[in-house]
Order: sequence, then structure tokens, then C-alpha cells
Amino acid sequence: MDNFVSFPRHHYAHCSQYVPDMESDIRNMFDPEKDGGLEFTDLQGFVAYKDGKTVGRILGIINHKANEKWKVKNVRFGYIEFIDDQEVSAALLDAVGQWGREKGMDCIEGPLGITDFDKEGMLVEDFDLDGSMTAIYNYDYYPQHMEALGFEKEADWQQVRINIPKEIPAKYARVAKYAREMVGLKLIKVTARDIWEGGYAKKIFDLFNEAYAPLFGFSSFTSQQARDFLKKYVPLLDLDLVPVVENDKGEMVGMAVTVPSYAKALKKSRGRLWPFGWLYLLPSLIAKRSDSTEMLLIAVRPDYQGLGVNAMFFDDLIPIYNKKGIKWAETGPQLEYNVREQNQWKPLNPQTVKRRRCYKKELTTEQKKY
Repeated sequence: MDNFVSFPRHHYAHCSQYVPDMESDIRNMFDPEKDGGLEFTDLQGFVAYKDGKTVGRILGIINHKANEKWKVKNVRFGYIEFIDDQEVSAALLDAVGQWGREKGMDCIEGPLGITDFDKEGMLVEDFDLDGSMTAIYNYDYYPQHMEALGFEKEADWQQVRINIPKEIPAKYARVAKYAREMVGLKLIKVTARDIWEGGYAKKIFDLFNEAYAPLFGFSSFTSQQARDFLKKYVPLLDLDLVPVVENDKGEMVGMAVTVPSYAKALKKSRGRLWPFGWLYLLPSLIAKRSDSTEMLLIAVRPDYQGLGVNAMFFDDLIPIYNKKGIKWAETGPQLEYNVREQNQWKPLNPQTVKRRRCYKKELTTEQKKY
């Protein structure tokens, strides 16, 4: 486990773009008391060694709930890292493939996590750009190995970068006004107390489950997963940057989650709180200020999509970004075929960056080396 957790720290020691995971988060992923996804997921980690050295790692994942929903028998791989050695990458993927085959799976896909909120998608472009705390960064030889091993594209995601304008674009202001006056929507800000004691925790994840249900690979969140997610992220949030939209019945119909970027602090901490990582992380967590922000997600209830909810988010957030000195923003990965999501950024003159890919390969009935 120590080698599984620590390998990326050494692997990316001289890579300025890489943003590490907190090593405690990786360990917690294997703990049923700290990861509610283990209620319906099998995990198996593998570590590769060569000449007495750790040279790679991979996590095998079988999300039974997702397989049942999508009527597939897929074993996922995630958290894959390897040196530039085809023997190593082949051995790692073969290990997950064999493990999945023994459990009745017929296809291997990834990189994916247990849930849609985990890091997913191997970077296939823009390796020179800085990574983020919520998305995968990998070396440029990774996709070359995948293709050489016979893996094919299953889905692609793209991210968007925008410079924050000084004024709200006219289209957003106009559509937001329509949503308020004609649709009867209102924008509110919740507090941590609202989330934990006011019933908003359930509202948030009911919204996520409904809004994301059609998306690739998604499986609904359980109440335990919701609690785990909120415990992890609420302390990181500046709730001024988390607008919520409700209808005239008080029902939550939309939510946007954006956070100040902690990438620089995570780089300095190298993913460890001890002995000195907290010296870099604590000031960032207290101040919750940065010149950039990560747009983690936007969720809109299906029956309210296209009715101006997104415009209300931007109408609210742009003045706040300016007030807080936030100069630019980057979204999380967005599926390339989700045209409605891609189009919402047009008034902000977006730059599309960081294409990332989920690969797949059929598993043969007999053990076969990749």
C-alpha cells in the first residue's frame, strides 16, 4: 500500500505540471468507513516492480451498480501510473484484465473511478499545461502505450478555460432576467449549517442523481457517498462561489460548485500533510483565495435545462470573481458530445483545452497478455 500511494510522488518529482492527490485520500479510498462507494464496488490494487524498484501501479474497479444500470460487464481501471516501459504498462493492464475476467467481466475500460466525481480520463493533449486538483495529469507517452496495447477510444472529455470578464455578458444578463421574472426562479447561497442541518445535503445529491443520470458511466450516489463527498469538499468551499437556484416551490433545480484553485499549495505539499505539507495547505484553506478557480460542476434538473439556470449562475458569479481577484477559470472534464454544456460558455470566448480519453478493450475468454 505504501508503494501504491507514494509512487506518483517519485514518478512526477521533476514534472512541474503535475498536481498530486492527497495521499490520505488514496488510503481512505480502500476504507469502507470512509468510502461509501465500497457498498457496491470491488477494488483491487496492483503494484509493478522491476529490478527491485516500484515502476507502476493500477487500481481495478468493478462498480456493480453502474454495470447493472448500463447492462454491461465492465471492469474499470484507474489511478494508473507507469514508467515508459511497454512491459510494465502491459503487465498492469493484464493484471486488472485477469482479475476482472475471474469475476465474470468481459470488457476493461478506463481510466475511471468508482463514481463520476472521481478523476477520470487519460490526458491525450496539452501536456504542457498545469494540471488541477480535480483532474488527471499524465505524461505524454501514456496514450501511446494504450494504443500500442490495442485499446480504443470509448469516450472523450474536454475542459474549458475562460478569462473572467469585467462585465456580465449581455446574453447572460438578459437570460437571467427572463429566468427570474418569467420562469419564477431565484438564486440563493447556502451556508454550511444549511447543508448539514437544513436538509440541503439530500437536496444536493437528489439533484446530482437526476441531472447526471444520462451521462456516460454514471451511477447514482448513495446517502453514505453523499456524506463522504460533503465531508471532503465543504471545508474547501467558499460558499459565495456556490450558487443554488430554486423554483417558486422551493425545490432545488440547479447548483454550480466552483472552488479557489489549491493546485499550487498541493504541489508544494507533494500530497502529504506531514511533516510539512500543512504549512502550505493551511494558509490556502483559511484564505480560500486564488487568482484562478476550478469550476467543479454544474447540475441542472432536466426539466429546467434551457430555461436560464446557467445564465443565473454566471450573472451571479462574474461580479464575485472580480471582487475576489479571480482572473481566470477552468472547468472540469465535460463530455465532448454534451453540446448543451459546451455551448453555455460561448459568450465568454472559451478556450478548449486538455482533451482526455476513456479507453476500452474486450477481454478474451482465455488469459492473454496484452
